[in-house]
Parts: sequence; structure tokens; C-alpha cells
Amino acid sequence: IFVVIISFTAEESIREIGFSFTPSKWSLEAYQFAFNSSKAIWRAYFNSFFITILGTILSVLICVLYSYPLFRKDFKYRRFFTFFCFFTMLFGGGLVPTYYVSKNILGLNDNYAALIVPALFNPFNIIVMRTFFQSSVPTDLIEAAAIDGSGEYNTLFKIIVPIAKPGIATIALLNALAFWNEWYLAMLYIRTESLYPLQYLLMRTQNKIDFLTRNAAMLGSEISKLVHELPQQNLRMALAVLIVVPIAFAYPFFQRFIISGLTIGSVKG
Repeated sequence: IFVVIISFTAEESIREIGFSFTPSKWSLEAYQFAFNSSKAIWRAYFNSFFITILGTILSVLICVLYSYPLFRKDFKYRRFFTFFCFFTMLFGGGLVPTYYVSKNILGLNDNYAALIVPALFNPFNIIVMRTFFQSSVPTDLIEAAAIDGSGEYNTLFKIIVPIAKPGIATIALLNALAFWNEWYLAMLYIRTESLYPLQYLLMRTQNKIDFLTRNAAMLGSEISKLVHELPQQNLRMALAVLIVVPIAFAYPFFQRFIISGLTIGSVKG
């Protein structure tokens, strides 16, 4: 709430009395500056929503398809693939090799795939999903389905997935948060402004303001005065609000699944 109040506080009020729940002057200047300084902000909103939705669907699908065999005791290679998953948590590919492979070999350069593909495989989420399967899915149910002639894909998607909805919803929210807050991949691979996600665009906007503020004295008295009038502290809070609001609206829809997913393991354990 305090962040929202500061975002609607005039910059001169912040300079006079600091941060307060009752500012001396209210203002929309921070939001006006955020939307007027970059006409691409609505496009950036679309990019972030598109990346988050598509990336979450694909990453959850990969997570379920990878973690389900690790849960099955009759899968003879499960120890190898569990070790492979855990190994990638301890040892990464390194920045330079990863960048070279992604850009020059996989073609992940200045396109939506560059913002989605590198984040699809998450070892931590896979281990969490496997643990959820172990704590909530009885093996007798799988054996009964096999006796009735159910195939592996039918068993997974029509029997196991409905049971595992709380765990899947939890993983989906974690993935959605990761994709929504992503800016690092955009900094590495994206050069076209129309492909910028919201976080990266807002970060660039804030960096420009900070640069002008630090170098105002070198730009002349008139420009220095204009820079001094630009929103700063309230702009930071406004940018935070613009980023958080969509997630804040989405969270209640996942809340009951998350609570169920976090408690079912302790109840059945």
C-alpha cells in the first residue's frame, strides 16, 4: 500500500517531507511520464503476457512429462535422469558458452524464442513435481489403470494430472512469476524495441532517468533544471506498481491450489 501511495505522490512532496502516508501533494506525473516517455509500453505489456502465458504452458508440460517417469519405480533409467536433472542445478553451462550456443547454434536471437526456450527446463520445479507425485499419487491407482488397459499417456493426462492439479498449479505460478519478471534474457538476446518485455523496457526507462540525474551538471543549467523536475522516487514506485499489479490480480486464482499443494505432502507424509 505504501508503494502505491508513494507512486501517486508528487516529487516535490517527497523532497519536502520524504515518504509519507499523507503527502502534501498528490500527482499522476510518475504514471504519465512512464506511459508518455515510451510509446512501446503497451507493446511491452503484450510481450510480457505472451511470453508468460506461452512459456508457462510449455514449461509446465515439460516439467510434468519429465517428472512423471522419475516418480515411476518401474522406469529403470529414473536414477540416471534424476542425477542428470540434479547435476544441471549444480553446474551450469557458463555465460559465454550458453550465449554462443543459444545465439549461433539454436538461433535464439532477437525473437520471442530467445525469451522462452532458455527458461523452459527448470530442475528445481521438476524435483518439486516428482516429490508431489510421490506424496499424492498412489501407485495402486496406476497399476489398476494398467490392468484396465490404459496406456501411459492416457494414465498420465486423464488420471494422474487431475489428481496433481494443486502441484501443477503451484509449479505454474512459479514459472509464471519467473517469465513475468524476466529481463536478463532480453538484455542478452533482444535488440528490437518492439520485442522488449515490460520489465526490461521499464528498467531501461529508469536507467535513462538515473543517467540524466547523475550527469545533469554537465548538460547546462536549463537542461539541469528540466532533469531536476523529472519524477524519480515516485517513478520507481510507479514502475514497481505497473509490474506487480497483473500478478496481484492473478494470484487469487491460484491461491487455493497453492495452499493445497503445500499442505497435501505434510498431511499424507
